[in-house]
Amino acid sequence: MTYSAVLFDAVGTLIHPEPSVAAAYHAAGLRHGSKLGLDEVNARFRAAFAAEEAIDVASGMLRTDEARELRRWRAIVSTTFSDVPSERHDRVFDDLWRHFACPSSWQAFDDAVPTIERLQAQGFVVAVGSNFDERLLPIVAELLPSIPAERVFPSSLVGRRKPSAEFFEHCLTRLGLADRRQLLIVGDDADNDVLGPRALGFSALFLDRRNRTPDLAPRIVSLHELL
Repeated sequence: MTYSAVLFDAVGTLIHPEPSVAAAYHAAGLRHGSKLGLDEVNARFRAAFAAEEAIDVASGMLRTDEARELRRWRAIVSTTFSDVPSERHDRVFDDLWRHFACPSSWQAFDDAVPTIERLQAQGFVVAVGSNFDERLLPIVAELLPSIPAERVFPSSLVGRRKPSAEFFEHCLTRLGLADRRQLLIVGDDADNDVLGPRALGFSALFLDRRNRTPDLAPRIVSLHELL
């Protein structure tokens, strides 16, 4: 069966934070009294993020909503900046939440817009599916304007996170597709964007921008290769 739609992951696939997450967290921490260095902030953030991911996986349901995403990021910020007095954690969180809500804090990869526009010109439906919250909508609207809001699927609004079957089935239905084989999923996360959906019967293509995982085929190192 020929593909009729492509569902892209967002962060790491189409867009990236600028400055980096570590740099943004480090700067926010400094503003609110943290003494941690950049590398320590980065290590703590990664550990806190992984811990929250593990909580969702352990639940077996991968449920989420806007309230869960707020709790997730509050926990990540508090864990990352344990050297900041607890009464200041809300201020650090608010600072970072607003920062990552701004489209100006993100950039589209150089190959994102040209690839999307060429796929659309060839008749493909292009959509975005991401483990994100509703802040993704204005970011995509600003950086990837050819993708309409009704084809942007943040997990918090879907109610389930990738790689749950419910997430991908929701996208399939919203895109008006009757068969999983009509949808190609493209992303940079091996579990959420590739192995997970493949196990559910979807076709998935791994985007390995840093060319570090040659054994996970089929893969591409640039979105230009998708064309």
